[in-house]
Amino acid sequence: MLDAEYSRALAAFSDEVSLLRDWLHCDALPLWYEVGYDRQAGGFFERIGLDGTPCMADNRRARVHPRQIYCFAAAGARNLSVDWRELIQHGFSWFERVYRRGDAFFGSVASPSGEMIDESFDLYNQAFALFAFSQLALSAPEQKDAMEEKARALLGTLKAEYAHPEAGFEEDCPVKLPLCSNPHMHLFEACLAWERVAADPTPWTALADEIANLAMTRFIDQETGALREFFDRDWTPFPGDKGRIVEPGHQFEWAWLLTRWGIARDVPKAIAVAERLFEIGVEHGVCEERQVAFMGLFDDFSISDHVARLWPQTEWLKASALLAQISRGEQRTYYLRQAAKAAAALRKFLATDIPGLWYDKLPPSGQFVNEPAPASSFYHILCSIYEVDDTLKELQ
Repeated sequence: MLDAEYSRALAAFSDEVSLLRDWLHCDALPLWYEVGYDRQAGGFFERIGLDGTPCMADNRRARVHPRQIYCFAAAGARNLSVDWRELIQHGFSWFERVYRRGDAFFGSVASPSGEMIDESFDLYNQAFALFAFSQLALSAPEQKDAMEEKARALLGTLKAEYAHPEAGFEEDCPVKLPLCSNPHMHLFEACLAWERVAADPTPWTALADEIANLAMTRFIDQETGALREFFDRDWTPFPGDKGRIVEPGHQFEWAWLLTRWGIARDVPKAIAVAERLFEIGVEHGVCEERQVAFMGLFDDFSISDHVARLWPQTEWLKASALLAQISRGEQRTYYLRQAAKAAAALRKFLATDIPGLWYDKLPPSGQFVNEPAPASSFYHILCSIYEVDDTLKELQ
């Protein structure tokens, strides 16, 4: 009976992965290659309207550029049939020219014409710069040494100027509260990526271990197993409702990352923590009526934000697929079923009139918000599809 149930779960997962893979390669990548880059002024557009035209007047957040560079570099490494190298080189040059400050850091927002209009420090933006550097080093080996030099310089300055006295990093200098777990999650992701390609992975391994331990001792509540978002100066929960925020999407995303780290370091406790995070996301963060993961909970698991956005579906998908890969028996079947559910939830957001775009928000009404597709979501989508595609090959 178990074999039959597993076979059905694997077949359903396989069907979903096939649909997502076809959408990515046949629809999304060609559309965003043609329309998503500003070939007049340079840089990636912030959004594309659901009619397929770019929103040219939008200011451009720094975080979007390394995300888009990652997408096309990762796709290029899998034989994307367009000139992805030229695109990412133009995009990377624009990113460095426009957002790099006088120090090693990158600013936050630029105008469509490429003038910095907000040069403030944001830890989140530095994390994505490091992440993009790693994918460039992997996809374009001739640039590996240069990317590693840039990444190590940024990491060194970050540690010198923004290191928290206990662990992790400050949000600003002078100190700004609350401290946040989210940018640390993406730094963690960047460190794990650099471990794969760095000539000397030592600093990346050390920081990954530091963040993993910070997550398991401070970000994650020791009684409930839930991961919080906002913290006081000493990494205790921030006062008031802000300190009670728990995001289902981040339960899944941290579950995926801590599972990867736990496998790499042979730390079973990390995988047990990840399984609990996943359990919280599924039991408390998925709307039974809409069958999608929604945005917000409080620490007692009551709902703080009913709106579902696209990105939590991708993290639900990634976490369930990886946990399926390392599980056996009934547990593997369970995670495969969750992966198929997550993929089906994601495909709801991808069902736009013009294939290759997406909806971002699904309110409790069940009707998607009619607004342009944000480029920032592409990183979540593409990463999740490639991750589950690789998982499927391991399971077949």
